[in-house]
Amino acid sequence: MNNALSPPSLQDPSRRKLLKYSLLGLGTAALASPLSQAFAGSPAHKLQAGLQLYTVRDLMGQSVADTLKLVAGIGYKEVEFAGYFNLKAKEIRQILDSEGLTAPSAHVPLEVLQAQLDQVIEDAKIVGHHFIVLPYLTEPQRQTIDQYKSYAAFLNKAGEACKKAGLQMAYHNHDFEFQPINGQVPYDILLKETDADLVKLELDLFWTIKAGLSPLQLFERAPGRFAMWHVKDMSQKGDMVDVGTGVIDFAPIIAKGELAGVKHAFIEHDNSDNRVRTIKQGFDSLSKLLK
Repeated sequence: MNNALSPPSLQDPSRRKLLKYSLLGLGTAALASPLSQAFAGSPAHKLQAGLQLYTVRDLMGQSVADTLKLVAGIGYKEVEFAGYFNLKAKEIRQILDSEGLTAPSAHVPLEVLQAQLDQVIEDAKIVGHHFIVLPYLTEPQRQTIDQYKSYAAFLNKAGEACKKAGLQMAYHNHDFEFQPINGQVPYDILLKETDADLVKLELDLFWTIKAGLSPLQLFERAPGRFAMWHVKDMSQKGDMVDVGTGVIDFAPIIAKGELAGVKHAFIEHDNSDNRVRTIKQGFDSLSKLLK
């Protein structure tokens, strides 16, 4: 198996048109290796529709308590945080408990992880997070392969600290990690130079497909590492849309959840023009797929 990722050009409109079908088009041959079969024998982990709260960040900024009440009222049981909005960890936990919610994961910026990892871990244990996720690299932070090598080393170190605390470090991708830098693909570096036990991956399905890759190929390449997914949908033009209204066929991805090692799936939309519609549409659509 060729372990190097080689994303196609995003400028090819026919590539986007075929994305809906390419997920199924991998067929049985690509997923018939002994390694993948080893993951296919036991029942898949029961997923439920979770929500990445970045989707409703403006509402969270107005009132965390009211927003989480709204989220719980739609039917969500799991959420992923992207900031506490000036509340203490204990206050966040009290709100979650009062609404019957859990928060298995939280996104924490690189600068905060580097400067305050001990505090992040302490807060995570109070709130009830299991995963601490590095969510994004700014443009200046992702100019060279050496930068990615340094992040891999940092993720391993942070992963060791998380493991000692009973937690798990993870990394969330966009599309830029799949774009070569001087002939090397940054996501290759993250996969190869992070310890599979210390650092899991939160695969953003939209950005992965936007980059021209199939999630199924990644599951085959690194089985068991993709503990979380971000579930976003894509229009025919390649724009982000509400889950269930676009062209991505999520069924074959969900069918390989055991191979991926997925434990949590979070609905997200980066720039919805109607937050309530988006999170309700996403919950209903994903919940049906997960039945």
